Amino acid sequence: MTNTEHNTSTAAGDIGAEAAAASAAGSATAAGPVTEEMLARGRRAHDLDRKHVFHSWQAQGPFNPMTIVRSEGTRVWDGEGRELLDFSSQLVNTNIGHQHPAVVRAIQDQAADICTIAPQHVNDARSEAARLIAEIAPDGLEHVFFTNGGADANEHAIRMARLHTGRQKVLSAYRSYHGGTNLAVNLTGDPRRFANDNPGDGVVHFMPAYPYRSYFGSTTEAEETERALRHLEDMITLEGPQNIAALLLETVPGTAGIYAPPAGYLEGVRELTERHGIMFIADEVMAGFGRTGEWLAIDHWGVTPDLITFAKGVNSGYVPLGGVIISDEVYSSFVDRQYPGGLTYSGHPLACAAAVATITAMRDEGMIENAKRMGDEVIGPRLEEIKAKHPSVGDVRGMGCFWAIELVKNRETREPLAPYGGSSDAMNAVMGAIKEGGVLPFANFNRIHVVPPLNVSEADVRTALDVIDRALDVADGYVE
Repeated sequence: MTNTEHNTSTAAGDIGAEAAAASAAGSATAAGPVTEEMLARGRRAHDLDRKHVFHSWQAQGPFNPMTIVRSEGTRVWDGEGRELLDFSSQLVNTNIGHQHPAVVRAIQDQAADICTIAPQHVNDARSEAARLIAEIAPDGLEHVFFTNGGADANEHAIRMARLHTGRQKVLSAYRSYHGGTNLAVNLTGDPRRFANDNPGDGVVHFMPAYPYRSYFGSTTEAEETERALRHLEDMITLEGPQNIAALLLETVPGTAGIYAPPAGYLEGVRELTERHGIMFIADEVMAGFGRTGEWLAIDHWGVTPDLITFAKGVNSGYVPLGGVIISDEVYSSFVDRQYPGGLTYSGHPLACAAAVATITAMRDEGMIENAKRMGDEVIGPRLEEIKAKHPSVGDVRGMGCFWAIELVKNRETREPLAPYGGSSDAMNAVMGAIKEGGVLPFANFNRIHVVPPLNVSEADVRTALDVIDRALDVADGYVE
């Protein structure tokens, strides 16, 4: 959606109409068209980037990053002035799209008032952000510790659980991602962990419930739930429940595959952790704040964790912010005992002001409802059509504005179109075709993730999915 005015409440059903009208205006939006001056600045920025910037998760030499010279609503413009529908939401964090005027204005107003203040002092932006976040959380989780992002949120949640329980071990699933800092990357269950493994960190990985690629030979969701929970209970028994401080689980794993837990699984995890006094930490960094069509993904299952970690969508990444929502039980451990942890920028006023404006805009403009409608009525049905049409599509799955298309060489064997932990010429060709069609995609290994902003219009969704549909003709050429 190209945002022009957001001063009045908007029903979810009206979002698509407003966005379609704005989209029809093309580049002649409030921000104006891409100019030669913008492109010149972009060229200089690219030269300086290649000379001075060290990029994450990259071999620096061959990397040739895309330059972005402008962003607005659901669109970005690259260094050549080309307009692209942003169906990556960058790193699945711009939940309200780019340059939302209410959030930009809130940051500007806060900067004119108090740019920064140390975390030991009270400021109204931080207090109001905490109130709104606690209001979204399940009953009994009333306190918020602010961090700079999702990785340090997970680090601090583990620290709180260890101090609260007096135990050290942490259980975490394979096929997960929890951040790039030292402990967080060890908690991660994907190949990015390999080069950073530190067995002394006390992390034990278990197999997740993943129906499409079941580790337990399951043929139904019911079997997957029963077998995955039995495996988890065995892991707890064999590791010693008296040694386990916490179990960390992405409610709906994001980068690892957007595979929602089968019915009964999260309820079973909660029962196991409660029975053994293990703190259940729900990682909502990517799935939270409307991404799945509910405020928190955990709301789909009615499960109440002990700790919830968040970041990304809480303020759409306009200023870095994350945090831990803390249950009354865990909070009680630090009423009379000092919590040994903190950050200089915890609850930064600019970030918290952006969070207040983001949450308010989501409510006023019906973005959560729009995300749910897009998933139920547009994205889900269209992806099923695409799956039926293309032999390269092994599975489609998701909810809200959070979907994955899993590509395979062979539907029977489910051999992926790119190996676990890598890419392939086939995937590169598909991604290139999607970009050529005017869509900026998000891909991981053998999957395309359909993750637009929550205020996306139906017209933009259908346009992007038509582009993906055509690009999958390329993928079909690699099917055995």
